[in-house]
Amino acid sequence: MYIKLLSVLGMASIILFTSCSEPEPTQTPPPVVYKKDTATIQQQAVKPQAPVINIVDTIRPAAIVLVMKDSASSSETIGVKMHSIYSEVLMKIIKDKKLTISGPRMAWYKTSSPPFFFEAGYPVDKKPAGKLPKNCFIKELKTDSALVAHYYGPYDLTYQAYEALKEWMSDYKKKSSGAPYEIYIGSMYDDKGKPVNPYRVQTDIIFPHK
Repeated sequence: MYIKLLSVLGMASIILFTSCSEPEPTQTPPPVVYKKDTATIQQQAVKPQAPVINIVDTIRPAAIVLVMKDSASSSETIGVKMHSIYSEVLMKIIKDKKLTISGPRMAWYKTSSPPFFFEAGYPVDKKPAGKLPKNCFIKELKTDSALVAHYYGPYDLTYQAYEALKEWMSDYKKKSSGAPYEIYIGSMYDDKGKPVNPYRVQTDIIFPHK
């Protein structure tokens, strides 16, 4: 439901680059972890339609995020585990701690190949009081400049957005100021549990930068 570099983009992706600044002669940004399940992509018999990737340079607002860390053996398993984390584990904590969700689901990926280590969370209105369950913690995000890719397409092709963001960072000599993460604006399933067109589902991929 919620589901990881290679070479320069060489396919017909629709990429719209919008920047708030001109290139600056500074240092090259450090490497970024990409999330891509290569085995899954190689097994695809039919080449899918190219995703739509709209890139903007903007400001990331501050946020308090209730997060749970976990791992998965494959991209398919990530979806199952995230569903449990978002719909059960975190919702119970939010209810018990009397918190209010203040935005869409979020996720950080720590590895680029199986097993995938990740953190899944919800932004909330305040820090919870008392002790949190095992593997759960609060992640505080400060207001910062950020490059955002608004991605529409199959989830296993999101690596193309990561690739495009990395290229933009290099072209404009921007330096990373934090780990990249994803925000899931839409769901891959409708209210009846049926899959929706992935090209109508938005995933925001965020690269904080200096």
